[in-house]
Amino acid sequence: MVTIVTGIELKAGSEEEWDAAMQERMAAVKDQPGWVGGQMLRPEREPTRRLIVGTWQTRDDWKRWHEDPQFASSREELDGLTAAEEQHEWYGVVLDVRPGKGASARKRPGAGAGRSGKRAS
Repeated sequence: MVTIVTGIELKAGSEEEWDAAMQERMAAVKDQPGWVGGQMLRPEREPTRRLIVGTWQTRDDWKRWHEDPQFASSREELDGLTAAEEQHEWYGVVLDVRPGKGASARKRPGAGAGRSGKRAS
């Protein structure tokens, strides 16, 4: 699994319109193959800043969504409400805990081995 965090700076006064458009986009992504979940965040002291956290099974799943006409149709509207270019950063998911799903963790090298690196008998 991978997570992309996108930082966005909005034009002053466009916050409500941008939030509504992004809410529609995030509702549309729920049925996309590979979508795991996401959040739209607003820093408490920066009313025109947003962070989008999206988790996908693979980066290719994310790319397919970004090539989807439904995504493209909202892109122009959202871009018109931003004050600067989006900033993206990718992360590998080490641990994912969600209600009803238990914990999903990436296997560690040497998992199951003792401190010496040898398997316990």
